[in-house]
This record gives sequence, C-alpha cells and structure tokens, in this order.
Amino acid sequence: MSPDHYKALVAKLPLLKAEIGKVIIGQEEAIDEVIITLLAGGHCLLEGVPGLAKTLLVSTLARTLSMSFKRIQFTPDLMPGDIVGTEVLEEDHETGKKFFQFNRGPIFANIVLADEINRTPPKTQAALLEAMQEYKVTYAGTDHLLPRPFLIIATQNPIEQAGTYPLPEAQLDRFLLYIRLGYPSEQEELAVLRATTGTDKPVLNTILTDNDVHDLQTLTRQVFISDELLTLVNRLVRNTRPADSPVAFVKQWCDWGAGPRAGQALILCAKARAVLNGRFSVIPDDIQKLAYPVLRHRLALNFRADSEGITTDGVISAVVNELRMA
Repeated sequence: MSPDHYKALVAKLPLLKAEIGKVIIGQEEAIDEVIITLLAGGHCLLEGVPGLAKTLLVSTLARTLSMSFKRIQFTPDLMPGDIVGTEVLEEDHETGKKFFQFNRGPIFANIVLADEINRTPPKTQAALLEAMQEYKVTYAGTDHLLPRPFLIIATQNPIEQAGTYPLPEAQLDRFLLYIRLGYPSEQEELAVLRATTGTDKPVLNTILTDNDVHDLQTLTRQVFISDELLTLVNRLVRNTRPADSPVAFVKQWCDWGAGPRAGQALILCAKARAVLNGRFSVIPDDIQKLAYPVLRHRLALNFRADSEGITTDGVISAVVNELRMA
C-alpha cells in the first residue's frame, strides 16, 4: 500500500469519531479505546452500571462501519450452541439422503456485541474463548473460520450486582482492553437529556469498510516504537509481579501480576493510539494512558487489598509512578 493510501485512511479516523459523537455524548476516552481495540485487531470489555450507553456505543460503531454486525444477549439460560451454532439434520429432496448441516450462530460476524456477558454461566462464557484467540469455531471436529476483521465487544455490569457471574481469568486475559465507563458530567448529562427526548434522530454515515479496517490494522503493526519504549513496557509489566517487583505497593496488595500477553497488548494498543492521533511512532504518553485498560484485568489483588478498598488502578498508578511516567 502506498503512503498516500495510508494517509487517506488515517484522515478518516477523526470522521469516524465525529459520527459516533453524533449519538454518544461524552465518553470520549471510551470511544477512543474502542477504536484503538479495532485498529489493534483485538477484543474489549466495557464495564459500567446500566444506562451509560454501553450497548448504544457498540451499535453506533457498527453503523459507521461497512461490516456485518450481530448482537448476542447473554442470559442465564443461554447455551454455547446459541452462540457458535449447531448441526441440524437435513434431507436432500432429490436423493432422499439425510445429512447433518452446520447452521452458523451469531458469532459469525465481523463485529459481535456480547451484551451483559456476565449474566450467563461460565460454561457459556467459555464458548467465546476459541473464537477470540483462534478466529475460528470447532464443531464436531470441523473448523469453521470466522470472518475477518473480527471484533468482539463485550459489555458487563459491575460484578457486585446481583445475578452476575465473574468472568474467569483465562477469558479476561483474551480481552485486549478492559474499559470502564463512568457517569457523565453535569453538562454532558444535560446534553444527553436534550438530544434523546425529542423527535430528531441523527443520521450516521458509513466511514470505513472491512478492507479499510484491515489496512489500518496492517498500518498499526508498522508503527515505530523505540527500543527504549519497548524496555519501558517490559519493565512496567514485570513490575506488576509481586515475586520480582521492586514496588512495595505491588508486593503488599497483589497475589499475581500480568503475563507476557499484557506487554504485547500494551505495545499494539500504543501503536493504535499513535495512528488514531495521526502519528507513526509511539510516545511515552501512549503507554501511560493505556497502561490502565490493558493491565486492570490482568492483576489479581489479595484478600487484604479487597478488604482495604485497594483497586487494580491504584496498583497500576504505583507502578507507573515508580517508572516516573506520571
């Protein structure tokens, strides 16, 4: 691809944000992080109390992209076959022979919204594992490839709420970013009330095609990152591990820290943030800003930390400060 082609694609990213902003008022950091996930070719988890437009954010993004979109509403009675698909017995009307036909489930789409993923039991949550990592589904010994680009955006309510099943660590680690949505500011909330209680409905334009997204994902991996910043990422991740960390806060409050996949995720996301901001090299601010959504679901706090109200973000802040990134 020519440099002019890549520049033209990068120039579309502010337009993409503007289209999403027609519907989603505020939440700019969350919007950026969802787009970063798309550019990095991973998956993300959105957490927030009901009513913060988590589902609306994902559906709005899908409407601005010329790609297939499916929504799966996770409920306590949802089964794995409802996600990946099932085999049904069919009959050839000409020969009379019967055969099994695999009917694809809603997982076979470019963008999949796993809505309220922690409302369903772990057995069903685990049906996403192979799809998220291998980009395929295996059923009855046969592999079925998923469309590319492929992006799962899962939403969940805070795990303290009734009727929720915490995601297992193995599945949490498959999410590139763990994005938390907070309440809007007073002015943003007023704007939401004004925009959503009338008759006007924003018209969204399609900004990127599946080929555009594929090319942007290729560009993201080509973004330059210096050896110094690679070393910084490596130290940042390793300093979250209590056995080896020089950070007393980590030793005091953590049971275990992030693995190598966290470093890979942080580098890819930093590169994607550079592209989103029209740059072709990573800067320290990219790493600092993304350390929180990359690491917060990859650290395990001990019982004492839970009882004292210590959060994973607090541990990450201590590690960032130790490296003088703050």
